[in-house]
Amino acid sequence: MSAMTQPSPERADAESTDSKEERLRSYLREKATNDGGELYFKSRFIADEVDLSPKEIGALMVKLKDSATDIEVEKWSYTSATTWRVEAA
Repeated sequence: MSAMTQPSPERADAESTDSKEERLRSYLREKATNDGGELYFKSRFIADEVDLSPKEIGALMVKLKDSATDIEVEKWSYTSATTWRVEAA
């Protein structure tokens, strides 16, 4: 019987968050580029397209605002939900 090592829950969560962040970043970069260089959106309207919940998108957008170098992220307005502005860098 062989022993298989399972990743620790913290490591699995980190990998999961990293892949979600990369998936969202790639989606936003592509959409911004195809939409004339910038994109405005509310998380709930793209949630199905990136297979994330609006809450996950909001948390990841805060991270991307500080870490992404290929896109510029700005919290644009708040009316019933945050509108984000993304510009291809």
